Amino acid sequence: MNVNQQTPMASPYGPPQPGYGQPSYAPLGGSYPGPYGPYSGPATAYQPGASPQGPARGPPTSAPRPVSTPQAYSQYPQGDSQNGPPPMDHSMAQPAHRSPVSQPYSQGAMNLSGPHPSYSQQYGAPPPMQQVTNQMSGMQIGSGPPTSVGPGYAHHPSSQPPISAAYSSAAPPSYTQAPPPLSAAPSQPPPPSEPAAPQPYYGGPPPPQQQPFPSAHHLSQPFVSSSPYLGPPPPSQPQAPPVSQQQSFPPGPSAQQPFPNSAPPPVSQASYSGPPPPTQHSFPPSSQSGPFPPISIPPAQYPGPQSPSQPGPPPFHSGPSPRGPIPPPSMSQQQANHLPPGPMQQQHPPQPGMQGGYPTQQNGAFGQPRGPQPGYAGPQYSGQQNYGAGPAPAPAPPAQKRLDPDSIPSPIQVIEDDRVNKSSEPFTTGVKGQAPPLVTTNFQVKDQGNASPRFIRCTAYNMPCTADMAKQSQVPLAAVIKPLAMLPPDETPPYIVDHGDGGPIRCNRCKAYMCPYMQFIEGGRRFQCGFCSCVTEVPPHYFQHLDHTGKRVDCYDRPELSQGSYEFVATVDYCKNNKLPQPPSFIFFIDVSYNAVKSGMVNIVCQELKALLDYLPRENPEADSVVRVGFVTYNKVLHFYNVKSSLAQPQMMVVSDVSDMFLPLLDGFLVSVNDSRMVIESLLDQIPEMFADTRETETVFGPVIQAGLEALKAADCAGKLFVFHSTLPIAEAPGKLKNREDKKLVGTDKEKSLFQPQSGFYSNLSKECVAQGCCVDLFLFPNQYVDVATLGVVPVSTGGSVYKYTYFQAETDRERFLNDLRRDVQKPMGFDAVMRVRTSTGIRATDFFGSFFMSNTTDVELAGLDCDKTVTVEFRHDDKLSEDTGALMQCAVLYTSCSGQRRLRVHNMAVNCCSQLADLYRNCETDTIINFFSKYAYRSILNTPTKTVRDTMVNQCAQILACYRKNCASPSSAGQLILPECMKLLPVYLNCVLKSDVLQPGADVSLDDRAYLRQLLSCMDVSESHIFFYPRLLPLVKLDGGSLPMAVRNSEERLSKGGVYLLETGLHLFLWVGANAQQELLSNIFGTPTFSQIDPNMTSLPELDNPFSQRLREIIDSFRSQRSRYMKLMVVKQEDKAELIFKHFLCEDKSTSGGPSYVDFLCHMHKEIRQLLS
Repeated sequence: MNVNQQTPMASPYGPPQPGYGQPSYAPLGGSYPGPYGPYSGPATAYQPGASPQGPARGPPTSAPRPVSTPQAYSQYPQGDSQNGPPPMDHSMAQPAHRSPVSQPYSQGAMNLSGPHPSYSQQYGAPPPMQQVTNQMSGMQIGSGPPTSVGPGYAHHPSSQPPISAAYSSAAPPSYTQAPPPLSAAPSQPPPPSEPAAPQPYYGGPPPPQQQPFPSAHHLSQPFVSSSPYLGPPPPSQPQAPPVSQQQSFPPGPSAQQPFPNSAPPPVSQASYSGPPPPTQHSFPPSSQSGPFPPISIPPAQYPGPQSPSQPGPPPFHSGPSPRGPIPPPSMSQQQANHLPPGPMQQQHPPQPGMQGGYPTQQNGAFGQPRGPQPGYAGPQYSGQQNYGAGPAPAPAPPAQKRLDPDSIPSPIQVIEDDRVNKSSEPFTTGVKGQAPPLVTTNFQVKDQGNASPRFIRCTAYNMPCTADMAKQSQVPLAAVIKPLAMLPPDETPPYIVDHGDGGPIRCNRCKAYMCPYMQFIEGGRRFQCGFCSCVTEVPPHYFQHLDHTGKRVDCYDRPELSQGSYEFVATVDYCKNNKLPQPPSFIFFIDVSYNAVKSGMVNIVCQELKALLDYLPRENPEADSVVRVGFVTYNKVLHFYNVKSSLAQPQMMVVSDVSDMFLPLLDGFLVSVNDSRMVIESLLDQIPEMFADTRETETVFGPVIQAGLEALKAADCAGKLFVFHSTLPIAEAPGKLKNREDKKLVGTDKEKSLFQPQSGFYSNLSKECVAQGCCVDLFLFPNQYVDVATLGVVPVSTGGSVYKYTYFQAETDRERFLNDLRRDVQKPMGFDAVMRVRTSTGIRATDFFGSFFMSNTTDVELAGLDCDKTVTVEFRHDDKLSEDTGALMQCAVLYTSCSGQRRLRVHNMAVNCCSQLADLYRNCETDTIINFFSKYAYRSILNTPTKTVRDTMVNQCAQILACYRKNCASPSSAGQLILPECMKLLPVYLNCVLKSDVLQPGADVSLDDRAYLRQLLSCMDVSESHIFFYPRLLPLVKLDGGSLPMAVRNSEERLSKGGVYLLETGLHLFLWVGANAQQELLSNIFGTPTFSQIDPNMTSLPELDNPFSQRLREIIDSFRSQRSRYMKLMVVKQEDKAELIFKHFLCEDKSTSGGPSYVDFLCHMHKEIRQLLS
């Protein structure tokens, strides 16, 4: 299975489990308890201490779900079901035991009473809003002072159990906490007062009695700081039958409402306080509504041994919470995440998009609260009824709650917020150190002196001033550079500057090219280099006077003085052997062995090449391409073809001595398409017939590359080899390989050998190819192991690409292969390229990732460089940086264009420097950090066991977040997971990387697939790595207008049995059809009204004459046009066998290969952070 994420937890064949099915989840912070006991009844209401009272908010009005949220999403009934402690009044004054049934929402004090730890109520008066807002600059997932995240969200103080030490002035709180015995909660089914409607496996439409958002009982469950909600109850529990029903929750206030789809208020640092009750498993498509409440991952949750001495601490710190470094003004309003202690009684204005302002969930989460998950025992707080941990004195202790997936940071919400906030205005690059919009946002760029983010994206736009600070934070300092990136039609491509025979103006010392960072002095006669401070004379022909500000008068007329990216025409001095280059050549090598012919590949390639010859790359669309072409076929011998224009028929020359490859002809091998079109077409018609009856099964591969290299050397030009290959090259010849696929090595220390080439032959060959400017693109059509790790060495080292079509079938794979081939032949590219990255004093480029070759430590050599390739560069300090000057980098790429002109493309980037860690964490880009981490990890598996690589990644991520927590966040209880605002998605994305097939493969992932994905990722840009690790899942509800429906999170529980979803992974497109999808929807898409008549083998949708069908096909086409690889469409019917492949990409769920769900991983990450802090 050629996939990158693991299948979610649903067992492949058995009855699917509802929700996040993890039978036993490791609570954060301690040992992993066994499966939790089911919830068996309400606990007594919270008694000790009256809670402060104050005006309570009005009940949330029941708002209709947002459009993009079909009712069908709700996986669980939404009536009065509550599994867990009864509702609590905000005033917490009533000691009386509340019944588990939903309480009317009282307009007065909010009732959040319920079993709570007894804590001394040290609440101060509610803090004024400003104070609240200044409180924090980090996203907390914490149960400490819950932090309201912006207007409209208040945390109920009472709702958070005192998790981990909430700052009480006394000794550290203790939680009596033995791992809950399985029997902790009697396993009787939940009270029957509201039977849980049996729900379909994928959260079908809610039962009729559910209102989308009942207006009462939203805050009913007290928030227990028990283990974060992490999954459906273990299959063994009687009350949650795994199949076809979502959990049955005992009656109680309906906590399961999906979150409103409203845009969240800005968060400057989300503080996740306390696992929200997990009642609900299915959410509206954009269930991520708002910023994440403090997620409290209470220590208590970890039933590890904890000091049992002390009664639970107050839920929030008493008195205003201490402040950490004050965040910048832009963050202030978000700071509210870290609310000061004290009841949150202030009414917050409703949040935009939230009707009537939903109350926070009891845990400090926002939006409709969910009821707890049945069947999870929780830790016990002293002074409180046992929450299922340890012997339960009460007959029915409430179930331990797991962390609510809707209360933790949602990628969808972050993407949506960025799109709303940043897509309307053009992004101007003139401001130094300004982080660009996310790669998922459509925005226009105006180049005003720094390179566009389409060319360069940095992990941090505020570099630490010192190496110590960089080491302390562990944030990688890197740039992902895509030198020849294609720009959208509304942006101007880099200008070409020609300085004549003198060539580009450069610094005398460091050789940096003229750019906006050079300072002209002495009336314009000299300039001071921004990189090394050396002063250089300005050549007379380049002299210009300065204006009153010290800028040259012609500054805005010269791209190199006013733009971040531009090109220089290079002189002969920049050419190999000091002579201008020849135009490049393309040579096509077609495998004509038995497998290649039988699969239909040979026939398809020959037919397509006839048409493709008209689309060879050219710079001027009006002119003919100057690229010359040649053709070779091969099996265990090579057949060269003379296609000289003067011949009536092509001539074949066979070279059977493959051990000493030579070129049998010079004249007539590489020809101009226009001159020799008739002969070439005749040849392409004859090749499939000539080899139609071949019985030759063996192939060679090394001699094929050698032949192409010899041809380019003979023609004295650079070029590209297109090799169409089908089998492991076992014929006797240089580069012969043996089958070394050994699944027994997977997971062992010897596994790394499987990713290394079998011999040094291909590494040496690629070195020769790079020296000649010979780039290789490999199209593989394997039916079995072909050793991609070895065959891919030459393409990867020469800046080429590998395309893989396993079990190629002409009828189903033709479209994908031909689209890839067309794009590969036509795309703009440079040849014989050398790239160097220069930096200002204080940092230097130390490491490089991508498809290239390096013969020294500074020059990245690429035989070919196309518009899709990126080079990732890591920087290290070699001195101190200054906050005043910032840090500069200049990437210069010298290459031969497809017209044969030698050019220099220059990209400049200036970032700020900071001496405060808070500034570093305020200006990072998570998608770029993940792109860097994944490339680092994928390269590391060549020399390190995969488990070690995964552990290293987790450790570095934990160090990044622990450093933030320790140095930048306001003080709060250890139970809070606090994440920086711009890195709040680091855990979810990192988990996707760790669970990917390369690092944690499922049993069905072949070694070739892993080697292929490893090589593919090495040169991906940030937008492609983002979709690769976190695919886009769109509910196809209403497709009117030009906008796309809002995506939903990648989890099985977001799928509704009555819906149809489109999943895009960057390499595949899946159309998932629910078993109960409406007839009208099926008719509009497939032209058939019944589910059973849909053909799961179709790879393209029928062209039906209705707006829905037209719009859906437009969306699919637009998705394909944004990716460098053509994505084949796969129709997946619910509960069909292909569904396993589809579920593999639902990356927030647990994977079949053992990768944790997002919720589990977040808890694990919190545990790691706490260990580092302690």
